[in-house]
Amino acid sequence: MTVSQSIAGAPVREWSRIKYPQSLYRWGGIMLALMFLGYSIAYLNIPLERFIGMFGRVGTLITDRYYPPDIEYVLDKGYLATVLDTIRMAYLGALFGMLMALPLGWFGAYNVTPSRRFLYPVARFLTMGTRAVHETIWAILFVTILGFGMMAGVLALTMFCIGFAGKLFSEEVEGINMGPVEAIRATGASQLSVMVYGVFPQVRVAFTGIAIYTWDVAFRAATVVGFFGAGGMGWYLKRNVLQIETNRVAAILLSIIVLVLVSEGISAWARARVARAK
Repeated sequence: MTVSQSIAGAPVREWSRIKYPQSLYRWGGIMLALMFLGYSIAYLNIPLERFIGMFGRVGTLITDRYYPPDIEYVLDKGYLATVLDTIRMAYLGALFGMLMALPLGWFGAYNVTPSRRFLYPVARFLTMGTRAVHETIWAILFVTILGFGMMAGVLALTMFCIGFAGKLFSEEVEGINMGPVEAIRATGASQLSVMVYGVFPQVRVAFTGIAIYTWDVAFRAATVVGFFGAGGMGWYLKRNVLQIETNRVAAILLSIIVLVLVSEGISAWARARVARAK
């Protein structure tokens, strides 16, 4: 119950009672979460005092072993060639993954799927299955089957992007306005025509943003899958880690950070352009 009392010249004050049982559920949920957090810390025997002093030790480790980074190493032509290979691998993986994710996004959207009994569960299962496996596991799997090289990396990123983009595509389609779709269906149009003329115009801008974001995520993943033999910059990183060439490792990590920042800037600019297109 809310009581409002206004006095001349005084601001209006609103009073509200605690609503039962909503307040009980809320505070009970908070207490359970705090109890579970405390239990987890005690069960895992996490030394919080060591965690607080960790930052000083990390700083000492970086200055003693990883500084200064060997910048000349990452400016070598051989390393720069692997950077281009990584960019190509990310581009191809994202492209193939999104092309395969488009039909999965259509079939996996409950409101427009051509078959709710067959295509919908199959599309959802494929999307969840590819997303459930980490890209590094895909890389190890394809390296085992195909051997070392870019082919394994492209396929690993393709599988990763199928699950990543397919989920976003299907959720975007499920949020559309069904009015135009029902109007086109009433004319007796085919499922493909409904998708092209009723669904796609509503999700065109969103799909473009998802595609840009997918490439951005694929590029970050491409710098890692090479560590497992899938080609690219990761191979140099793995070799120098195993050889304990810490100064070169620091330079490679810095180059990855710079490339990710550049990729993030390009993706942010492209997403802003797409947002303005609305």
